[in-house]
Amino acid sequence: MDKQRDFVLRTIEERGVKFVRLWFTDVIGTLKSVAIAPAEVEGAFTEGLGFDGSAIEGLTRSQESDLLAHPDPSTFQTLPWRGDVDPTARMFCDLTTPDGQPAVADPRNVLKRALSKAADAGFTFYTHPEIEFYLLKSSQIGPDGPVPVDSAGYFDNVPGGTAHDFRRSSVRMLEDLGISVEYSHHEGGPGQNEIDLRYADGLATADNIMTFRTVVKEVAIEQGVYATFMPKPLSGQPGSGMHTHMSLFEGDVNAFYEEGAEYHLSKVGRHFIAGLLTHANEIAAVTNQFVNSYKRLWGGDEAPSYVTWGHTNRSALVRVPLYKPRKAQSARVEYRGLDSAANPYLSYALLLTAGLKGIEEEYELPAEAEDNVWSLSPGERRALGYKPLPASLDAALHQMEESDFVAETLGEQVFTYVLLNKRREWHEYRAQVTPFELKSNLEML
Repeated sequence: MDKQRDFVLRTIEERGVKFVRLWFTDVIGTLKSVAIAPAEVEGAFTEGLGFDGSAIEGLTRSQESDLLAHPDPSTFQTLPWRGDVDPTARMFCDLTTPDGQPAVADPRNVLKRALSKAADAGFTFYTHPEIEFYLLKSSQIGPDGPVPVDSAGYFDNVPGGTAHDFRRSSVRMLEDLGISVEYSHHEGGPGQNEIDLRYADGLATADNIMTFRTVVKEVAIEQGVYATFMPKPLSGQPGSGMHTHMSLFEGDVNAFYEEGAEYHLSKVGRHFIAGLLTHANEIAAVTNQFVNSYKRLWGGDEAPSYVTWGHTNRSALVRVPLYKPRKAQSARVEYRGLDSAANPYLSYALLLTAGLKGIEEEYELPAEAEDNVWSLSPGERRALGYKPLPASLDAALHQMEESDFVAETLGEQVFTYVLLNKRREWHEYRAQVTPFELKSNLEML
């Protein structure tokens, strides 16, 4: 750690960095930032930077408001969009109380606790997210809703199109920040794009996702368009998901791989999937935390609606991707329920812990869903035992508040605050009179 701190301090001086932004997130996953002068960085390393946590959504109760932000030197990067004008860097922070205890409501700490639990069981958790988002002409909503920048579709090549320049600039900027990109392409909706990040450990991935969202927003501003991670911004078009590939390693050995097993999936991998399926409904209020999230889950277009698993079945909630011959390291499972607006720290903590619980308690994996789940009748799905995901945020909250597993994983304070915050969102939504109701009912009733 001392070597990393020395590197940061030396780099700040050598590159003439004028500001250092300290980043952390609130419980909902909104990025928070405070800028300090280079001269203050050494003090922030040794003592932390004090701030009023009660002013941040869900971080502390008012009677225990003082918190300290401790920058993690391993996350130091200069911000490429600042250019040579007042060069600026950033570091993610861990939050503590004044007596040095981890802040119970720090989302990054929630994930670190889950990763520590995995480490105690001998596992390292690796993740690889595929992040979808929409590019719109502006944040203004036209008479027919938001206006996308193009009308292209999946993998379309649009000569001279906005999306090409956008993805190129975004990928270059991400690489400059040390975030490796695997693929980028146009997605199925008009103006919809996807950028896939390379495998990294769970904490690095969560940090990378928060940086990714900032980069995408900054490039959009630079190019005169607007980027949104809203789960379903356009009616009748695909929603934006964050399918995440996951694997557990024991040292250099992929714990999900077994030679000769079906799909080369080990018992550990099968129990992990069973854990994901068993707890999927309980964690939905975190993995799909907005009212709008359920428009994506129940709007078709390859979003999963039922708690199932499959091999090449893209209608399943959990998928076992095609095994690559002689590549044991690539054995993995893909969780397709997450949307792009999720808090990655809390979501990955819950997904990992659900999988670990499946391993510890040897949950039995149900039969694979071989059919297109969407094309089955309700009766056929019931007969096959395919349970639906929650149909609304309200239904998801009912499942979450009954869950000892979620409460234990998140900790009492985060658990309570997520419920309070999301109940408020649901009540505000329920009180609205929507254009749909006016169009459907006003003249005929």
